[in-house]
Amino acid sequence: MNVVDEQPGSPQPSGALPRVAFIGLGRMGAKMAWRLADSGLELAVYDARQAAVDRFPATRIRRSRSPEAVVVDCPIVVTALPGVRVAAEVIKAAHPAAGSLVIDLSPGNPADSRALGAALAERDVALIDAAASGGPEQAATGRLLVLAGGEAEHLKRAGVVLTRLAERLVHCGPLGSGLAMRALNSLLAAADFAATIETMQIGRRFGLEPDLMIEVFNLASGSNHATREEIEPFVLTGRFNSGTTLDQLVQDMTAALALATTTQTEVPLSRVAAEIWRLAGTSLEPGVDHTALARWYEHRTGTRLRR
Repeated sequence: MNVVDEQPGSPQPSGALPRVAFIGLGRMGAKMAWRLADSGLELAVYDARQAAVDRFPATRIRRSRSPEAVVVDCPIVVTALPGVRVAAEVIKAAHPAAGSLVIDLSPGNPADSRALGAALAERDVALIDAAASGGPEQAATGRLLVLAGGEAEHLKRAGVVLTRLAERLVHCGPLGSGLAMRALNSLLAAADFAATIETMQIGRRFGLEPDLMIEVFNLASGSNHATREEIEPFVLTGRFNSGTTLDQLVQDMTAALALATTTQTEVPLSRVAAEIWRLAGTSLEPGVDHTALARWYEHRTGTRLRR
């Protein structure tokens, strides 16, 4: 079935849910778009890849062939693209109407989001940065943690979309604050994960069992997200499929270190951790899950943590 750009519809009746344009139907974006459509929102979708658009039924969802077409009659535009700078180019090409609200779910640097917000404000278009934490399963079921930045009145307007995607929605502050919070959280989580794997490598080489180490860490002060949620289901089992890629984590860590530079904050430990993740990324296959960092350590040490 060919993609057909539908003609603009009639004006929405007062009190009706707004039509939403969704741009970016990748691994996470497609799940979020389906979630919005299934929750009752009238949706128009676009992606640079024709096949991604074709997966959405034309009987329920307006399928568009260009950024300009997808935003027609849509007062709310959602972007879920590889980065804020990519989103900025696509939004510029789309030309959302004055009075529109853009909700950008793309990862990236808070400074880029603020620059985009300033450019859109000149055209009377509002922007919310909405950093989503969680994997495809959470996106499909509306159980993401969404960290948002922007003006309170704009966030209230964005609620019709974000409350359908998020189990918890946190307003972090002005524009860019959502991305900043996501980047800092990822930096901390990545450092914890790497430190946990290194610690378990020591223990395993001494003769301790990985399952026992995790049990003790979680009973004691070494407990962290990696020990509680990641090591057993994704590392010890050898599944390595948590849903967050290593590339995503490195991108967030890079944004966090950029914030450190901007704020003139000395972070020697964080810079070492980021370099470890960067090196692993150059050795492992593209698109690998972030928990595969454990495989990288296993290869370097010759010591296996997997059962």
